[in-house]
Amino acid sequence: MFKKEVYIERRNRLKKELGSGIALITGNEEAAFNYPANTYFFRQDSHFLYFFGLDHPGFAGIIDIDNDKDYIFGNDFDIEDIIWMGVQPKVADMAGEAGVTNTSPMSELGAFLSNATGKGQKIHFLPPYRGTTVIQLSELLGKSISEIKNGASVDLIKAVVKIKEIKDEFEIAEIERAVDIAYLMHTTSMKMARPGVKEQEIVGVIEGISLALGGPVSFPVILSMDGQTLHNHNHSNILEEGRMMVTDAGTETQLHYSSDITRTVPVGGKFNSRQRDIYQTVLNAIVNSTDAIKPGVHYREMHFIAARNIVEGLKGVGLMKGNVEDAVAAGAHTLFFPHGLGHMMGMDVHDMEGLGEDYVGYDENTKRSDQFGTAYLRLGKKLKPGYVLTVEPGCYFIPALIDKFRSEGKFTDFINYNKVETYKDFGGIRIEDDVLVTDDGYRILGKPIPKTVEDVERTMAEPREFVRMEGYL
Repeated sequence: MFKKEVYIERRNRLKKELGSGIALITGNEEAAFNYPANTYFFRQDSHFLYFFGLDHPGFAGIIDIDNDKDYIFGNDFDIEDIIWMGVQPKVADMAGEAGVTNTSPMSELGAFLSNATGKGQKIHFLPPYRGTTVIQLSELLGKSISEIKNGASVDLIKAVVKIKEIKDEFEIAEIERAVDIAYLMHTTSMKMARPGVKEQEIVGVIEGISLALGGPVSFPVILSMDGQTLHNHNHSNILEEGRMMVTDAGTETQLHYSSDITRTVPVGGKFNSRQRDIYQTVLNAIVNSTDAIKPGVHYREMHFIAARNIVEGLKGVGLMKGNVEDAVAAGAHTLFFPHGLGHMMGMDVHDMEGLGEDYVGYDENTKRSDQFGTAYLRLGKKLKPGYVLTVEPGCYFIPALIDKFRSEGKFTDFINYNKVETYKDFGGIRIEDDVLVTDDGYRILGKPIPKTVEDVERTMAEPREFVRMEGYL
């Protein structure tokens, strides 16, 4: 946990933003894996962690704005728990670490909420994403399941987004720690990308690095030489010379802050001329779009900078043609770059996505596009100092999408389909960094992870050594 003053200040900011009522922030429960006593690795709710910091199941937090009081509801461990888990701290002691002095058993939470509503206080809660939480809220608030699913407080959502989107120095340090662990994950992946190696072997090794140095991976590892499938979780391929291998992976620190890094490398360690051309196109896109980041600019414009770089590069190798600006305006680039440039990052790898992407990445002045590809941009609004976001352009040759666009006669003024056909075996390339928006620009977080052609080839030529843990634990 951070110091208790961090959590007190966060709750006070929420009180100021929300103005009145009660914010009910529920923690997560254990979830059974295949029978009740065998549970998944416990992951606390990120919003509960942010405001209360307690990384244990079975808690709920109350922020009573009207009476300027905070509460933790939870049960002390009994002797049966202690037999299996050892001596455990009391709820009151744990709550004290978060600066909360009011504690009660969970059995009293329903009565507390009923009493508050009887006095005319509004109960605010965030959108639940687990079925058990939906049921819990239904029972606590006396509402139907459908009322819970559709009844989250927009006022609380907006207040939480406003507070959490700006990362403080403690959070930035944690994210940077997660990126430094990702450095080891990705350089190890590069060195293992040899012909004859099974993808699953590399996945297992880099997940092990994550677990050894921080916590579990921040999302299921995406690693494949079939990089044209954007979120490819199949790891059954045997690596082949002449293919590109995408690794999109990050870790969570012990305080649950995330990293999200992507690198794409040539199997065997050397780019051929075709790979180098497409790779350099994506590299130009990430470098130039990142260089334009600063407070006050719309992130959507960074997306279009990347798109223009993709078109320019593909024109250079004869895959596209025509005016670059016209091609991007028409959406022709989306055949090769069919996703958004990036998203917010923090305690969740897609920070606060469960609150609704449009609340997090857009606002009253910035609306989401309905154009194919651009509609998938998770972050479009103006940037502010303290934002942490990903920059992840890509270029993909998706046979089904190529066939669809060609059969529909789309973008024939900008796409050379005959040559594109010869790239259907290529796969895809994505490069991704985690970036902090500073007062006057940006800073790429963490130890620099090789991404130029020369740096990638040099790293892949190095022997794979036992991963040293010093300085990380």
